[in-house]
Amino acid sequence: MAKGHSLFIADLHLSEQRPDITAAFLLFLQHKAIEADALYILGDLFEVWIGDDNPSPLVAQVAKAIQTLSAQSVPVYFCHGNRDFLLGQGFAKRSGMILLEPLTVVDLYGTPTLVMHGDSLCTLDIGYQKFRAWWDQKWWQKLILSLPLWYRQHLARKARRVSAMDKKGKTSDIMDVTPDEVPKVMAERQVQHLIHGHTHRPAVHPLQLTDGSAAQRYVLGDWYSQSSYLDVSASAWQLHFQALPQN
Repeated sequence: MAKGHSLFIADLHLSEQRPDITAAFLLFLQHKAIEADALYILGDLFEVWIGDDNPSPLVAQVAKAIQTLSAQSVPVYFCHGNRDFLLGQGFAKRSGMILLEPLTVVDLYGTPTLVMHGDSLCTLDIGYQKFRAWWDQKWWQKLILSLPLWYRQHLARKARRVSAMDKKGKTSDIMDVTPDEVPKVMAERQVQHLIHGHTHRPAVHPLQLTDGSAAQRYVLGDWYSQSSYLDVSASAWQLHFQALPQN
């Protein structure tokens, strides 16, 4: 039976170092998502993903929680982020998630809407886009996943350190979406609504497409200090923020 609204989240960056975020996510699944028609996770669910064979208790806990939601007739859709682009069909099957293409148009109560992680919109970050083009290739992903688990864990730790240092040397506009890229991508997909994450800058941005029509871009927030989600129904699109539970 339809419940009349769908939920969107992104950039939780779940890790063993932040059990408070995991606790907030589990509560969200149990008390918010269970009441929705569907849940869309638009990337970076995990801080890092080293492969579906990761034996981490956190991974098992999250898979079970999502599977429980899916088993209660709430489909869970997942779009890869830049932190968990190696997440594959193994984990999807284990958790009951449905994997989406990097750019997917969905019908939200009569409104065609483009959903994506959002990193491909940050075209001014030349260095990142070059790296993204590299790891987006299937042969490279297959090569990485063929490495021993312990070495993939080592590479993940190194990549996180490099990423943190790299961000310190970049200006705010470089790490945000490129203004001209947004209407271009939306026009190509013939939509007037876009939902994405990645930038950690939750907001609703009105814009004008290349044909002069009005459009809306909804940016999801991260979960470092609050649980941010977008609630979409036929009558309203609302961004929500809720403080994380205190330890």
